[in-house]
Amino acid sequence: MPLDLLTSSHGMMLGLILGFAIAHSGLAALRPWGESKIGARLYRIIFALVSIPFATILIIYFFNHRYDGWQLWQVQGTPWIKPLVWILSFISFLFLYPATFNLLEVAAVFKPQVRIYETGIMRITRHPQMVGQLIWCVAHTLWIGTTFTLVTSIGLMLHHLFAVWHGDYRLRQRYGDDFELVKARTSIVPFQAILDGRQTLQLAEFLRPAYIGVVAFVALFWWGHPWLMMMTARVSW
Repeated sequence: MPLDLLTSSHGMMLGLILGFAIAHSGLAALRPWGESKIGARLYRIIFALVSIPFATILIIYFFNHRYDGWQLWQVQGTPWIKPLVWILSFISFLFLYPATFNLLEVAAVFKPQVRIYETGIMRITRHPQMVGQLIWCVAHTLWIGTTFTLVTSIGLMLHHLFAVWHGDYRLRQRYGDDFELVKARTSIVPFQAILDGRQTLQLAEFLRPAYIGVVAFVALFWWGHPWLMMMTARVSW
């Protein structure tokens, strides 16, 4: 692998992640001001019109360059590796998409709201999207084993670690002492608050239609994965 190709694709991916992080976190930070000017629904639409295309570009670029760079390890022929990667990916989606619980707000049909709560997956970790991203990165870096995938995973995790701080900061600014109480009863590290006795796991809270939707999404993604690879390969960058 020529060094110029190595640095160009790796650097491009880090640049795309940085651009997405600035746009996504920047719009999140501006949310109170933006909603006061144009309303919560319109601001959510603008947020989506910026974030979704940016994320789509990131996904396509990752798919098309995932084998760039040096091959650090090759375990795809190991019998247990593929089931492990799919199991980890499935678990990652359970953490990544708690927003599916309020789909009508995500689509701006209902007025989008910012909430603090400590039920369901929030009992396990206060930042489920960060944990889900970490599990996804571990699974895919293990499966692909290239420097490009490793660099991508590092970039994604740096963004999510910043989002942990930024998310807590915004909630503290908005809710003050109420957020501090929730923070004291929850943890960033999965299951830490439960093991410390600050929180209890209520399995009944996970019996929600949204989780059925996540399972269906993972099944659909598994079925359509080859087709998705084929379609993204038609993009020239």
